[in-house]
Amino acid sequence: MLDISYIKKQYESGELSPVDLIKELTDKIKQEDRQTQAVLEIFDDALSQAQKAEQMIQEGKSLPLLGIPFILKDNILIKGKTASAASKMLENYTATYDSTVAKRLKDAGAIILGRANMDEFAMGSSTENSAFQITKNPHDTSRVPGGSSGGSAASVAKGFCPVALGTDTGGSVRQPAAFCGVVGFKPSYGAISRFGLIAMGSSLDQAGILANKVEDVKLVFEVLYGKDKYDATSLPKDMLNKNIKSNGKKIGVPRDFLKEGVSKEVLDAFENSLQILKKEGYEIIDINLPSFKYALSAYYIIMPAEVSTNLARFDGLRYGLHIDGKDYADSFAKSRSAGFGDEVKRRILLGTFVLSSGYMDAYYYKAVATRELIRKELASVMEQVDLIATPTTPTYAFKLGEKTDPVSMYAADIFTVPVNITKTPAISMPMGHVEVNGKKLPLGIQFITKEMHDFALLDFAKDFENVYAKHS
Repeated sequence: MLDISYIKKQYESGELSPVDLIKELTDKIKQEDRQTQAVLEIFDDALSQAQKAEQMIQEGKSLPLLGIPFILKDNILIKGKTASAASKMLENYTATYDSTVAKRLKDAGAIILGRANMDEFAMGSSTENSAFQITKNPHDTSRVPGGSSGGSAASVAKGFCPVALGTDTGGSVRQPAAFCGVVGFKPSYGAISRFGLIAMGSSLDQAGILANKVEDVKLVFEVLYGKDKYDATSLPKDMLNKNIKSNGKKIGVPRDFLKEGVSKEVLDAFENSLQILKKEGYEIIDINLPSFKYALSAYYIIMPAEVSTNLARFDGLRYGLHIDGKDYADSFAKSRSAGFGDEVKRRILLGTFVLSSGYMDAYYYKAVATRELIRKELASVMEQVDLIATPTTPTYAFKLGEKTDPVSMYAADIFTVPVNITKTPAISMPMGHVEVNGKKLPLGIQFITKEMHDFALLDFAKDFENVYAKHS
């Protein structure tokens, strides 16, 4: 299991160098990713990045992430590299600038090894919607890795990199983290700049971090978080006070919210995790969040509305794939029809509908009002408890091609979506496995806390990681 502290110790002792590590990981991806198909591209300058890092280490220089390899989701811009968002629409697009997250990684000495597969334009919960390849779960290649950051999660789980970046609009970091058995962190909205992320739902999108250990997530978060002049929604560092510690011992559990559609295996593992926390002195309190059941419906109105607006720019003239037609309208129709996959088209159509005259009041404004109701309800409950716990997903990883009905696929996000709606931070932690047909499939538990209490959440997650390991 790759982690940052191990790599740093190997560098310090001279047993490993950045060049050796990048060669080793490149060979590993080439040999082992044929089945998983998590990585879209290994960058041709990865070795030269490693050589630069090695020279800096030899010169005695120190940076937080010096020589640490990362794989970034394919909707995160890296100057000079393809950023296709796994879509034919952007298949030949080369980024002309660095996203803020890419720049901050580079400034911290990181090596950006390659780009990970994803659901097209981050629309999906299985990474089956990529225009280029279908990613499989490393624990059972007949199953999905989750989505839309499935390639990032699978890359960490397979040992292709110690840390990967994804984006999380409705659970797209946490859900694949649960399915692949890694840690997945979605910070408070605005904690990490969105500049240079290909937009899906601008009021919901947030860059997130996937790793094997909470310690690594925290280290990377410390590099990435903070105000960015290019993103007006980004938060100053002092708003996420690192001195706010997770000293509270009260964990709220919305049991009414867990009744429908949750598998017995997930519920059993969840209750076992709560019992472990109880033995360690945590108080488990039943809470009521009656509005949370409306979060999924509100999300699937607000998100498509923002999708239809954000993707309007990809018309074959200003941006994206262009196909000649007999006139502008014909060219526009042909370009978008060929450039977008079925799920993207579905969400554009839905978003256009809820924003259209006569329907905006009936759907969109009601969804926005519901969002505010959910935020207020959560804020009220968070005055009574320090954290909220739910399963990350209602089931373990499902089979490839199993969820052909879009609604059943959307229901997989039931526990993760409320976090994006409320802009709060959340983390998915591994909580054991369930054995299915001889394969051990990972399960995840999600912890949520107050907006901007990100460091307190990471402190708690580290504690959970330790106590769970002790009792396992």
